Amino acid sequence: MKRVVVTGLGAISPFGPGVKAYWEGVRSGTCAIRPVTLIETDGFRCRIAAEVPDPVPGSPRRARADRLALAAAREAIDDAGLGAAERKRAALIVGAVGGGMLEAEAWYWHARRSGVAPRAVHALRSILPYSHADVVGSRLGLGGPRETLVTACSSGAASLAVAADLVADGVVPVALAGGADALTRICFMGFNALRLLDPDPCRPFDLARRGMSIGEGAGFVVLEDAAHARARGARVYAELAGSGTTTDAFHVTSPHPDGEGMARAMATALARARVAPKSVGYVNAHGTATLQNDRIEARALRAVFGDGAVLVSSTKSMIGHTMAAAGSLEAVATILALVHEPVPPTANLTTPDPDVAFDCVPAIARETAVECAISNSFGFGGQNVTLLFRRS
Repeated sequence: MKRVVVTGLGAISPFGPGVKAYWEGVRSGTCAIRPVTLIETDGFRCRIAAEVPDPVPGSPRRARADRLALAAAREAIDDAGLGAAERKRAALIVGAVGGGMLEAEAWYWHARRSGVAPRAVHALRSILPYSHADVVGSRLGLGGPRETLVTACSSGAASLAVAADLVADGVVPVALAGGADALTRICFMGFNALRLLDPDPCRPFDLARRGMSIGEGAGFVVLEDAAHARARGARVYAELAGSGTTTDAFHVTSPHPDGEGMARAMATALARARVAPKSVGYVNAHGTATLQNDRIEARALRAVFGDGAVLVSSTKSMIGHTMAAAGSLEAVATILALVHEPVPPTANLTTPDPDVAFDCVPAIARETAVECAISNSFGFGGQNVTLLFRRS
């Protein structure tokens, strides 16, 4: 098995375009969850989300999610310094959920309210999730294997796990992987209907938490065979040393109450990386701020690491749950925590839940050097992914 390293990072987030803006926002503990502007929210219990500020790069004729994906992917490719020859062989793995649904919804409502369907149908061309990979692959000249993964909230993390396996197995020397999602009415309305959204910015691991916040964005990384990266003189951010993917096979939305599948994903990542639990210094948690999920994730963490043995924080407290982009954006934050050493904080955390037996880094980033860190992503249907990164 070849060693897999990270040589490029790209992000577009509620803090704006670029990895620099994203890291500065996350490191400072700034909350980017604000009143929604992209969709109508009249009558909803929750009327806030973490939107990417306008202008979003790219042609407005493309779906918002496609534009988010392309902006982050291009930054990652440029950051890695991949030329045409490397791109021609590079795999592309994209995590997606909502596709171009935002534009399709607008098209539908215009037709419904006016009684006349718009002549322009370009808004419907990107409705399916594979659209992101099509746009990114064709625009960036990526000629290797191409896949779109739809595993709910763990899609972005699953894309990195699959891409890392392609590199580790020698199928390709380089892969671009990540996830993207735009805010959509169906997602926002659905979570409102389930009463899973907090009317105020979410508070992961807080005793008074009342639910999650929705967000949008895209995060991509370039994964590369370590020997290939060394031969071309590439900068290495970190090693993706191991991953774990499991399924609860328990319920369509709820995680297993014991967190067994979550714990198994973390244990698998540790085993594949040959890393002992005591070597992990930081966990970027799934941390949605729902009462059930936070406690179950803490239960799973306790089973793997023991009480209080690792720093834990949730970047969703600042950028909300970005759906398919969550796992990849959180992976970028985890990698940067290894590189720059402050552990990102959990914003809005004032009264820690005693059932969460960990230091969740309230409000202020923690200056500490970490050798290994993991990023957790847990999706509907019990689709669990853990990524383990090691300092290069």
